[in-house]
Amino acid sequence: MARKTSGGVGETIRTVVYAVLIAVVIRTFAYEPFNIPSGSMIPTLLVGDYLFVSKFSYGYSRYSLPFSPPLFTGRVLEGVPERGDVAVFKLPADNSTDYIKRIIGLPGDRIQVVGGILHINGEPVQRRRIEDYMGSSGFPIPQYVETLPNGVEHRILEQQGDQGGLDNTEVYVVPAGHYFAMGDNRDNSKDSRVLEDVGYIPAENLVGRAEFLFFSTDGTAGWLEPWKWFGAIRYDRLFNAVN
Repeated sequence: MARKTSGGVGETIRTVVYAVLIAVVIRTFAYEPFNIPSGSMIPTLLVGDYLFVSKFSYGYSRYSLPFSPPLFTGRVLEGVPERGDVAVFKLPADNSTDYIKRIIGLPGDRIQVVGGILHINGEPVQRRRIEDYMGSSGFPIPQYVETLPNGVEHRILEQQGDQGGLDNTEVYVVPAGHYFAMGDNRDNSKDSRVLEDVGYIPAENLVGRAEFLFFSTDGTAGWLEPWKWFGAIRYDRLFNAVN
């Protein structure tokens, strides 16, 4: 009986260890879950969204590994982000905080915002006005569809019209090996337009590309309120692709 008990405990421990190792491998090389804590990517992503990020899309750097150990520099099996990708990256200011924004500028690009209109390499990016966005505040927010030079379309918000604090900027020249990222909620996003806080994103800091939502909650149910859980789920957002 003692030997059976010992064997059962040992088998359980081995199963747990194997499960942890498999989870670490998947998280490191395939998909990693992230949640959205702020509104900088509204309307594409909402606070309370949970999504999977593909680690293999851009290859692997030290930031692909748990705790970002300095085992190597640069990227292995590097993939190049496309303009319009929604990407997770480590904030260059501390190389540890996860940020999620949309890739707008590629190495060598000249980026500028003039009167709320995004300009890439001296050309204004097309945008068209659509219906107002009705957020949780209940107030309508001007909403547009922006079409990037490669044909990628995505929605943006201009809560302060075209006179927000970052609606008129200098010309940013994206350095080699770096990217320029912006939030879709243009007047409520600290992004590459703020050089002292975010600035240009080194290729090494890219973690992965946002792929699809696997869960979303509107925040009206706490962990100790299980009777509210099902009512708080945004069922219409489950398993949607991130575009």
